[in-house]
Amino acid sequence: MASTSNPDTHESPQKSVYKDPDDGRQRFLLELEFVQCLANPTYIHYLAQNRYFEDEAFIGYLKYLQYWQRPEYIKFIMYPHCLFFLELLQNPTFRNAMAHPANKEVAHRQQFYFWKNYRNNRLKHILPRPLPEPATAPSSAPPASLPSSVAPPAAPPLAPTPVTAAALSPMQYAIPPGSGLAKTDPRNASVDRRKRNRKDG
Repeated sequence: MASTSNPDTHESPQKSVYKDPDDGRQRFLLELEFVQCLANPTYIHYLAQNRYFEDEAFIGYLKYLQYWQRPEYIKFIMYPHCLFFLELLQNPTFRNAMAHPANKEVAHRQQFYFWKNYRNNRLKHILPRPLPEPATAPSSAPPASLPSSVAPPAAPPLAPTPVTAAALSPMQYAIPPGSGLAKTDPRNASVDRRKRNRKDG
């Protein structure tokens, strides 16, 4: 007896592949925004405090997001520190440490120092240094006679000698005793006032 089964039931149903209605634009923007949020140590601290780093699916998502380090995606990143923190978040020790407020403050402080000093330190090595000027020996011959309307150039100022530099020190301006000028040291003003009050009393 032949089986009268429907031939459609033997065919394997085709798997429906999900396709973004906007060709992935919305997903691209959401992932870009999330990755760039990782540039903020306070946000990473928030994720650690709310135990996102204990979820294996979230850890897998952080690994997946490393595609932003590829050249075709990295050009969209405006805050490059997010990629540095994304790399650190692959380490479970760092994820656990960021749950503590003190570690969050350390990361934030180091990030600030990087922003403050990196450009200046980098420019020291990038910018070309000026070539030293050749030293020319002064000629002993007198200059040619100048027209009466042109004044000779003024001599350059002399570099301060150690004695001159010591004379310009603020410590040299101490008021000599018996000069009649009162010191305006705020630390001594309250002491003098107390002495006067005792004498008046």
